[in-house]
Amino acid sequence: TTLGDPIEAQALLATYGQERELPLYLGSLKSNIGHTQAAAGVAGVIKMVQAMRHGVLPRTLHVDAPSAHVDWDSGAVELLTEAADWPRTDHPRRAGISAFGASGTNSHVIIEQFEQPEPAVTTEPVEAHGPLPVPVSAAAPQALRAQARQLHSYVTARPGLGTADLARALATTRSVFTHRAAVLAGDRDELLAGLAALADGRTAPQVVQGEAAARRGKLAVLFSGQGTQRLGMGRELYARFPAFAAAFDAVTAHLDTELDRPLRDVLSEDAERLNETG
Repeated sequence: TTLGDPIEAQALLATYGQERELPLYLGSLKSNIGHTQAAAGVAGVIKMVQAMRHGVLPRTLHVDAPSAHVDWDSGAVELLTEAADWPRTDHPRRAGISAFGASGTNSHVIIEQFEQPEPAVTTEPVEAHGPLPVPVSAAAPQALRAQARQLHSYVTARPGLGTADLARALATTRSVFTHRAAVLAGDRDELLAGLAALADGRTAPQVVQGEAAARRGKLAVLFSGQGTQRLGMGRELYARFPAFAAAFDAVTAHLDTELDRPLRDVLSEDAERLNETG
């Protein structure tokens, strides 16, 4: 419009069009698909997310000439009359969206391209965590050995890779197949030795290999009650793992209100009381 276009364009020129190496490119969703009414805001966001993903700035249709009511020389803002590559620079791609819909569905937002951060590699010695199970699984015995061989090469090529990081990744980010084994590793040398033994089909003290897991039935957890308790149970876990210690403290804080002495003391020094069902 004669009234609205100059106001919006001059605001863009004054705010984003100054002291730029590359111009601010201006496009319009409405020129591509018409007025989207209540979907104007979300449609504008979708358009720019897809433009970032593909690295292309979509052209604006039906532009014969820039509006003569705007002083285009007052800043570095250009109309996208042709599609253009969206080059990668030393900062992420960003886009501003100003979409006016119906019934209060306006959208005014600046979005920025998401960059996947590089995973941190810890150099903390695994001895601080104690021996850890490093799980390996595959669909067949031969594939299990091949997977162990690939892991051996992967670890060998990355001297800074911590055993704890590898164990966590294999346990939480990999699919679990029917043929399974685990390498119990207290340090890098034990990890490599165990992977080599598994790859060669040999048994080794640090390799635990089970029968093929059956994919049927449901999982049940049995809390057997009396007979499994012992003095000092959980003491080493409490000292080693902050998550265990926090959970232990939270649980005992609730239970201690019902007991005549702290449960921590019972677990540590009162075998007779510990054996009571109560």
